Amino acid sequence: MTKALLPQLIVTTPPPLAYRLYSIWYRHIRVYCKHLVSNGFPPFVEPLFFLAGVGLGLGHYVGLIDGTPYLLFLASGMIAPSSMFTAAFECTFGTFIRLEFDKAYDGMVSASITVTDLFVGEILFVGTKGFFFTLAVMSVFTVFGLVPSYYAILTPLVGFFAGMMFGALSLFVTSFVKTINHFNFFLTGCLTPMFFFSGIVFPITNLPEWIQWVSEVFPLTHSVRLIRACCLGQFSSLLFFDILFMAAFTIIFGYLAVSRLEKRLIQ
Repeated sequence: MTKALLPQLIVTTPPPLAYRLYSIWYRHIRVYCKHLVSNGFPPFVEPLFFLAGVGLGLGHYVGLIDGTPYLLFLASGMIAPSSMFTAAFECTFGTFIRLEFDKAYDGMVSASITVTDLFVGEILFVGTKGFFFTLAVMSVFTVFGLVPSYYAILTPLVGFFAGMMFGALSLFVTSFVKTINHFNFFLTGCLTPMFFFSGIVFPITNLPEWIQWVSEVFPLTHSVRLIRACCLGQFSSLLFFDILFMAAFTIIFGYLAVSRLEKRLIQ
């Protein structure tokens, strides 16, 4: 009789890791798709403006670059920044708003989701955005005959991993930011130099030697080199180094970002 009156303890086990990550990814996808037209329109148009303004203008003055017409060289380089910018904006402004203003993360971690699940799922989400943006830009350039190689079908995959890489970096930056205006230092002081010194508009071999070494530290350089190789069908052993760099960069900065953001959420 006494045993019957004792409260029964209900022991629940958390959902599998894959399901927890999927739930975070799916939540972000649903929010993004609420305004799919306005969110998905820019990658189809913005690269064309840059390509027309720079490629058609400079193309008359610049000859072949490593045997490649300048317009093809520029187009193959312009695919990579799309994944960088979409991941950077999502994991800086987007994450900061969810963290400080919407308090969306507070409700998520109160469920059977850890902080690690939360931000790994977010990195997977921006990787998906990188895939979509890369695919969009590549599709537009393909229509105009600016992607001559069949290996270009691999570029969205590179865009996925590039999105994860810049998502990890941007989350790490966000872990330090106290006010949203401080992101201007990251966007202007980090992303802008990467855009101009990562081999998009001109080969980095044309730069002074010390700047070439700096360019090799930029993560965008490695995604540009991989995507250009796929678009033009020009492969080399150096690409294995690019793959290893992107993997190591994502893991290191992803770990640092999650560790710092976990402390910030608990506080």
